[in-house]
Amino acid sequence: MAETHATTTPRERYRAQVRAEIKERAWEQIATTGASALSLNAIAKQMGMSGPALYRYFASRDDLITALIRDAYRSLADACRLAAEAGPGPELAALAHALRGWALADPQRYFLVYGTPVPGYHAPEDTTAITHEIMTLMLDACAALPPSGPASPFDAHLADHRAWTGDHPAPPAALRRALSFWTRLHGLLSLELAGHFTGMDFDPAEMFAAELDALLAG
Repeated sequence: MAETHATTTPRERYRAQVRAEIKERAWEQIATTGASALSLNAIAKQMGMSGPALYRYFASRDDLITALIRDAYRSLADACRLAAEAGPGPELAALAHALRGWALADPQRYFLVYGTPVPGYHAPEDTTAITHEIMTLMLDACAALPPSGPASPFDAHLADHRAWTGDHPAPPAALRRALSFWTRLHGLLSLELAGHFTGMDFDPAEMFAAELDALLAG
């Protein structure tokens, strides 16, 4: 923190503090009314600012949403990287538990990036750079596992469609396993966080663990 203060001006530090408070207020509003109803004017009123004053920190609602999305993806990428580096044990399992822990810690953050798209909002292309960090960790883990079962016809399709991988060199079977890992675990998490398992008389954590075991077994 001392180094940061030594390399920034008081005005820059004040601006960073205000932007951080605006984002905190935005998360509070999202938790109450959802991202689609996010209002910069409402945030300005809460902070005792005028609307035009707040727009000096975020040019638009979409600009603020983009900042929140970048923060969310960065937080998940950091959590996954720490899990992958921690060891010992299966790296893919560590990533799965990091994903679930991150999602449960802040469901609104999870739903902003993996839930229903915000109407009228289109994320800038540079946000994909952070998602590729997460995907690279997962593909590295899948590529390190021994092949499981015979090749699938879908493997050939994946070999020709690698845009989502950031051109990772993992073989098609590893790509398929990574997609299964990503879609199946996100499916469980989305249902759990939305409350769809309520009243079903089983522990979602146990179901998550069972699904993870099945994915690790191939």
